[in-house]
Amino acid sequence: MNESNIVHEDKTFTAINYSEKRLENREFMRCEFVNCDFSKSDLSRNDFMDCQFKQCNFSLTVVTGTGFKDVTFTGCKVLGIDFSKCNKFLFSFEFQQCHLDYSTFYGTKLRKTKFTDCSLKETDFEEADLTSSTFHNCDLSGATFVRSILEKADFRTARNFSLDPAVNKVKQAKFSSMNLAGLLYQYNLDISFDH
Repeated sequence: MNESNIVHEDKTFTAINYSEKRLENREFMRCEFVNCDFSKSDLSRNDFMDCQFKQCNFSLTVVTGTGFKDVTFTGCKVLGIDFSKCNKFLFSFEFQQCHLDYSTFYGTKLRKTKFTDCSLKETDFEEADLTSSTFHNCDLSGATFVRSILEKADFRTARNFSLDPAVNKVKQAKFSSMNLAGLLYQYNLDISFDH
């Protein structure tokens, strides 16, 4: 078999079932994936550039060495994925209305990443660089922020987060008065917001 990559450009893939399959030596440029199932599939060492994933299932997908550059996920299930194993040089995303629960971004560079209307329960952001990232209307229940760079990150409409400013870099991060309790959780205070 020819070891060179198969390149797909400007294609739309709809309702394809890649579940538990392995995809090899592929490059996708400006492609759109709609309603595709990648659950438990192995996408290792494939590259996706300027691609859109809409209503796709990425539960427990393997992404070792996978490149995602300027990729948008909309309405996708992205559960339990270890993004720390992705290609570090092709690594930029936007997530809208996605479920990213139990995924890990340990030690990744996620500068200026937009998370909009996402569920990020139990997601691991330990040692991640989230400089200037936005968590717009996101649920961060149980998400881990330890030694994370959160400078200029926007948490104003995020909820259920708990992060310790003593162990994270939070300079110029944005919070609203309604979610400040998430910065003080470690002190076990009883905070009420009177109107």
